Amino acid sequence: MSNISNDIRIAVDTGKVSLGYKEVVRAIEDNSAKLVIVAQKGEKNRIADIEHLCKVSGIKLVPYDDNSIELGAVCGKPYSVISLAIIEQGNSKILEY
Repeated sequence: MSNISNDIRIAVDTGKVSLGYKEVVRAIEDNSAKLVIVAQKGEKNRIADIEHLCKVSGIKLVPYDDNSIELGAVCGKPYSVISLAIIEQGNSKILEY
């Protein structure tokens, strides 16, 4: 998990990402998301909604095996993050997952 965690942090710092349920749904709907990462230990209804939208839109979904609090910490945020959409990868290699 450390490799994806490092790449998430690099993408947040050097690229363009959308954090949180509403922003990720918006990025999926307007086709700006290239990749979506979802914390697997979170609100099941929201996770299912994002998974469905990604499947319908053809956007790759990568599960983050920890909870939303840990994903928030990886993103450098002092709050929980259930999902994030990668708009631009920056210096990371996140799109290779």
